[in-house]
Amino acid sequence: MTILVFALVALAVCALLVLVHRWLWIRLVRDTTAPGALTRRIGTALTIALPLLSVAALTTGRAGAPFWLQQTVAWPGYLWLAVLLYLTLTMLVAEPIRALLLRRLAHRVPSGAVAGPPAPQTAPRAAAPQPAPEPDREPAPASVAAATADPAEPAAAGLELTRRRFVARAVGGAAAAVALGTVATGTHGVLRGPSVRRVQVPLAKLPRAAHGFRIAVVSDVHLGPVLGRAHAQRIVDTVNRTQPDLIAIVGDLVDGSVPDLGPSAEPLRGLSARHGSYFVTGNHEYFSGAQQWIDHVRELGLTPLENARRALPHFDLAGVNDIQGELEGSGPDFQAALGDRDRTRAAVLLAHQPVVIHDAVRHGVDLQLSGHTHGGQLWPGNYLAELANPTVAGLERYGDTQLYVSRGAGAWGPPVRVGAPSDITVVELASYHA
Repeated sequence: MTILVFALVALAVCALLVLVHRWLWIRLVRDTTAPGALTRRIGTALTIALPLLSVAALTTGRAGAPFWLQQTVAWPGYLWLAVLLYLTLTMLVAEPIRALLLRRLAHRVPSGAVAGPPAPQTAPRAAAPQPAPEPDREPAPASVAAATADPAEPAAAGLELTRRRFVARAVGGAAAAVALGTVATGTHGVLRGPSVRRVQVPLAKLPRAAHGFRIAVVSDVHLGPVLGRAHAQRIVDTVNRTQPDLIAIVGDLVDGSVPDLGPSAEPLRGLSARHGSYFVTGNHEYFSGAQQWIDHVRELGLTPLENARRALPHFDLAGVNDIQGELEGSGPDFQAALGDRDRTRAAVLLAHQPVVIHDAVRHGVDLQLSGHTHGGQLWPGNYLAELANPTVAGLERYGDTQLYVSRGAGAWGPPVRVGAPSDITVVELASYHA
């Protein structure tokens, strides 16, 4: 039953994408170009090739394709998904504008008007006498009849086509410029690297000696065929400049295997914090094999917290596996991580997905640090993220537990962010006793 439902949903999505691409082809290619023109042939070819590249970008990694092939199709395929989103939105907005412009132009220029200067007026001539019809004369051939037809009709039709094509080009060009500009700006934001946010979180059980303790929260880096070693180095440099006391990487570090992405993750060796760097799995680690990454980050100098806890000098630091691990029998185990701890001490929990906040509340956690949502990444994706997550970004309180959700330091799929800029958050713990 589950496979059948998935197949039906996939079929519906594919049908919708086909319809959207056909509609965009009509508005941006057919309506703006002449039949047989080179521009129409190029536009038609791109309408077919770009969605195929997007499908390849989404599937080659899961299919085990060579990494060079994944990199080849990733950039154009993923970027087209972002362009498709904003091109569709802008064209939906532009559709009523297009209809209004065509209506106004139709009223301004009569449909039977002929382009060009008016014919010169001449004085009327006296009608010449017509010869009597000959009884055996053949009717005029069709070519002669066509030559004597009213020339205003094809001219009016040509003028109407010119007007429609002009409006289609103006509206389509403006929509495409907005979509491409939005995607270009969002791509630049990702490639520039995450900004630093600073949030102060007071904890009732935190002793005065730990007041001002700084935790650099890094989530959703998504090293893969698009974001590689240079992106990892940018993150390391940004984190180290904040001089944190502790570094917490809360899942979705990678999209791929250690053989493919090990070199990209190598800069993580340079992370530096007085109390060390810690790591918990996200759902994407399980797509390529979480255990290989748990072992590899340990080699890079990070400490994995697999349903485990570390007693730091002034509070407990715990971490749980991601929910995706339940499919492999290694999901989150709050009892193992928090069950036997001293509840008079403050507890900070690293958990990739915000949805486990209610388990954290039941186990007396003071602060949960999460990611996963990307803040929505591509507006209006934040509204969809709100349907699946208790908090999409920022700090909120649930009972006696506070939840902070980072928007993430990278991007999944399209290397684009719109309305949800990437960040690394420095969480500064504050004591009520300070």
